[in-house]
Amino acid sequence: MTFDLGAAEDFSRAGFFASPANAEAQAVLADWAHWPQNRLLLTGPEGAGKTHLAHIWAQEAGATLLMAAALPGLDPTSLPPRLVVEEADAVAGRPAHEEALFHLLNHQAHSGGHLLLTARRAPRDWGLGLPDLLSRLQSLAIARLDAPDDALLSAVLVKLFADRQIAVAPNLIPYLAARMDRSIAAARALVAALDARALALGRPVTRALAAELLDSTGNG
Repeated sequence: MTFDLGAAEDFSRAGFFASPANAEAQAVLADWAHWPQNRLLLTGPEGAGKTHLAHIWAQEAGATLLMAAALPGLDPTSLPPRLVVEEADAVAGRPAHEEALFHLLNHQAHSGGHLLLTARRAPRDWGLGLPDLLSRLQSLAIARLDAPDDALLSAVLVKLFADRQIAVAPNLIPYLAARMDRSIAAARALVAALDARALALGRPVTRALAAELLDSTGNG
């Protein structure tokens, strides 16, 4: 019998791979004492590393993390002075959530705390219905995570396999990187699919198994 026990994600600084694709964003987060208005919006595609960087900043700045979906009903004055709000773009089109984020931004501006927001896109592309919120968000400094380069994509594959405690041959990583979609989200899905197939067949994760999987999904 085989059991898929999932993967334990490592959100430490040691587990984050630096590359030209994320170097600028890393530098901006590290210099958080000089953020304009003590606020920053971190943007990037799904799986680009926003959550990982947010955890690193929270650990080093002593900040609290929460999801934007949890904002309604929270009293901004009761929240810690240093805060991360993940998936801030998820408030768009939800009046109670937009208003809650608007009040949080207003409170933070007067309290002098530090606020980090993460989102996939710039605020103008969220589809917000509250004009005042859009105005507040467009005044934020933005740090962007670019699409992964070859070095980053390869390092992410190594990390994802390690998170699942899977040892793979070195030649598997460049083989996958050359054939997969160029995104970290695709890397995560591919590693999960390989792990599931290996468990189902009772075989190790090898280049041969990867070739079978890629061929069966039309990605070879």
